[in-house]
Amino acid sequence: MNYPKEYLDYLIHFHCDRDYFECHEVLEEYWKKTDPGNRDSVWVGLIQVAVGFYHFRRQNRTGAARMMQKGWANLKHHKRSLQELGIDPSRLQKIMEQTIENIISGERYISIRLPVSNELKQMLQAKCGESSSNQRVPASIIHRHSRRDRTEVIREREKALLMRKKQKD
Repeated sequence: MNYPKEYLDYLIHFHCDRDYFECHEVLEEYWKKTDPGNRDSVWVGLIQVAVGFYHFRRQNRTGAARMMQKGWANLKHHKRSLQELGIDPSRLQKIMEQTIENIISGERYISIRLPVSNELKQMLQAKCGESSSNQRVPASIIHRHSRRDRTEVIREREKALLMRKKQKD
């Protein structure tokens, strides 16, 4: 199967270094190029799942639950797309429902593996080995958003706000 490079990068970050923030970054760029503005895209659902895990690990349960619920609400409407991406939708449903329950009930964060095809499992094993889910994740990854230069993001948000204000006037 031929998968988009950005999707493979997402999977590598999700499974190998558990850099959920980077998962968001690489897939958001792809989504903006291929399906801009479609908030119901399978890409948006996968981004929301990564963001949910980012918040869960940082013990932001409110943000984690909200993102996981939005992500799963989106993804459950894309079962065919998930299958085409090598993800088992029924196994993903069980994982998502359990994760959301764990967040709401106050369970501690644990990393998961997305239920991917054997082909993708082999690719991930080659890239990160078997022990990736048990590796200690550095604080620089856990707190990634607070340690990055957000100048461009802030500039784009201000620009969008000005555009909305002009449209109202």
